[in-house]
Amino acid sequence: MNKKAIPIGYEDFKELIDKNLYFVDKTLMIREILDTGGKVMLFTRPRRFGKTLNLSMLRRFFEDERTEKGEKIDNAYLFSELAIAECGESYGKHQQQYPVIKMTLKSAKQPEYDMAYARLVDEIIHEYQRHVYVLEGEMPKRDRERYERILLEQAEPSEYATALKFLSECLARYHGKNVIILIDEYDVPLENAYFKGFYGRMTDFIRSLFESALKTNEALAFGAVTGCLRISKESIFTGLNNLKIYSLRNGQFDSSFGFTEQEVEEMLSYYNLSEKYEDLKAWYDGYRFGNQEIYNPWSIINYIDDVAASKDTFPKAYWSNTSSNSIVRELIEEADEGTREEIERLMDNGTIEKPVHEEITYGDIHESPENLWNFLFFTGYLKECGQRYDGENTYVRMTIPNKEIRSVYRNSIWNWFGRKVKGMDTKPLLRALEEGDCLAAEEFLTEQLLDTISYFDYAENYYHGFLAGLLSNLPGYRVVSNRESGTGRPDLILKTRAIRRGRAMVLELKVADSVSQMEEACREALRQIAEHQYEQELKAEGYPRVDQYGICFCRKECMVGKA
Repeated sequence: MNKKAIPIGYEDFKELIDKNLYFVDKTLMIREILDTGGKVMLFTRPRRFGKTLNLSMLRRFFEDERTEKGEKIDNAYLFSELAIAECGESYGKHQQQYPVIKMTLKSAKQPEYDMAYARLVDEIIHEYQRHVYVLEGEMPKRDRERYERILLEQAEPSEYATALKFLSECLARYHGKNVIILIDEYDVPLENAYFKGFYGRMTDFIRSLFESALKTNEALAFGAVTGCLRISKESIFTGLNNLKIYSLRNGQFDSSFGFTEQEVEEMLSYYNLSEKYEDLKAWYDGYRFGNQEIYNPWSIINYIDDVAASKDTFPKAYWSNTSSNSIVRELIEEADEGTREEIERLMDNGTIEKPVHEEITYGDIHESPENLWNFLFFTGYLKECGQRYDGENTYVRMTIPNKEIRSVYRNSIWNWFGRKVKGMDTKPLLRALEEGDCLAAEEFLTEQLLDTISYFDYAENYYHGFLAGLLSNLPGYRVVSNRESGTGRPDLILKTRAIRRGRAMVLELKVADSVSQMEEACREALRQIAEHQYEQELKAEGYPRVDQYGICFCRKECMVGKA
């Protein structure tokens, strides 16, 4: 029996249904929107958690869609077999009854303001072209000329700044019904502008665009906006009092974005992959929206697609966002001693507690360490695992959601460490190893450990990478890692390029559970070198001197022993 294809990359609800792709039914979100009766709703969720597809679904349900000549397009069939169809006439009567403006801001990621602004203008023009049928109806000459200026990209910036409001007025007049405005990923141009250095100019334009459309617009039926962060009223919606915010901490709409456990289990069962549940859960579960446990939908569909093709596929990190990952890198690179300790606690499967400030903007990120932690929380790089209220502030206990996100932190830590090592003077370490000064070597390594962000769930692998990174910067030596030598595998070998007048070193690593065990672990490392005769291949190559070191680590302590 043929299975439905997995809809990777599909953002248009109609295309997904028409192609009979696998669809996780989120249409009850429509019922919830109508029940809440909100005027302007903001839904904040991490990237790639279904916001774009959901707005496309809302558009297809509510929109009285027309051709360029004004002929009605019937989309009712799209919902005939979905959950909303079973909810009764009180909801069905809203189907295909409203003009809808849908605008996405996610593509405004250019390096300069003028380029990003031009991309937003393109989106506005596209929506004007989609509704060009209004020119077939009665329209005052002045409005017609303004519409055509906007359509032909001949309008002034002030006209584009109020273009959504004007379009809604034109549509309301044509249809005789107020307009639904859907704005997707409102904060992408703001995030991009923050990193590229024109945040103020972009904020001014977005504020004008949104305020005119959503604040004082008599032609508005209701509006829905999506993004990662809660909009700051001071920066975007000054004085807006009809905005209802549904963040990932709200109980309402908690299952509308991302996949619930039941939805994941049903999807695995459909593709005969139920045995992959535990791997999938460890890598992509861990989020909590309101009272609902949520899985990362983007990673789920990519993983299931890969495993359906080859059951030997291992889980990997599918979900990433370049700019948000940049914030993780900034956190790590700018961390003081206290922040480094908190990162290490998280990497060691621990938790941190921080006050939650939902009304954060990109411009606020570096005003305090708490803002940076809040940004990571609301963009999906941390999850809530408890909270308390002290009478004035809400404090949330946070942890890393899953293995996928842990890998983002781990890679950022390694990249930071690699850059740090390149600028480090490692000559004292080289001198200590060449002179057999074990105390000086362990003091150098311990100092670097204390100044480094560590994670401990990878045990010896972490220390192996740490030491290999340091040794790679030693002048005059090349590092061989875990190569066959003698009858076993030494952890690390250092070799000078010259052989007859050179030297080599064998380094065997151990990890102790406690400081009291470190000395014995060093002796065990040296015994292993001797028993496996790691030095024999090096002597056979012609190196006249082969030094042998046993190195033991325990958290941020190091001990070095020499044969």
